[in-house]
Amino acid sequence: MTEQLSVQKCEACQVGAPQVSDEELPELLSQIPDWIPEVRDGVMMLEREYKFKNYKLSWAFANKVSELAEEEFHHPAILLEWGKVKITWWTHAIKGLHRNDFICAAKTDKLL
Repeated sequence: MTEQLSVQKCEACQVGAPQVSDEELPELLSQIPDWIPEVRDGVMMLEREYKFKNYKLSWAFANKVSELAEEEFHHPAILLEWGKVKITWWTHAIKGLHRNDFICAAKTDKLL
């Protein structure tokens, strides 16, 4: 049994690192069922929208995600709006998804 994603640590990722394979993708997605794979400009990304009662709660969550990003040294796109925050993880260096993105998505879910 593999270690739960939310307790794993991101590893340094550089150009040439392997993207998540088509075989790995379903197993990793099963561990973060609320995340949706999206393809934008030919780049696969993980996206999830979180809903909150007001802007202040959305803002506080976005700040927690920012702190996580700094701890992991892996940085998502964060769209902060009234009552919601959309988080998008992908690995810029490889223009796609790396295991790190799934680790960070799982850790993002734990911030709630």
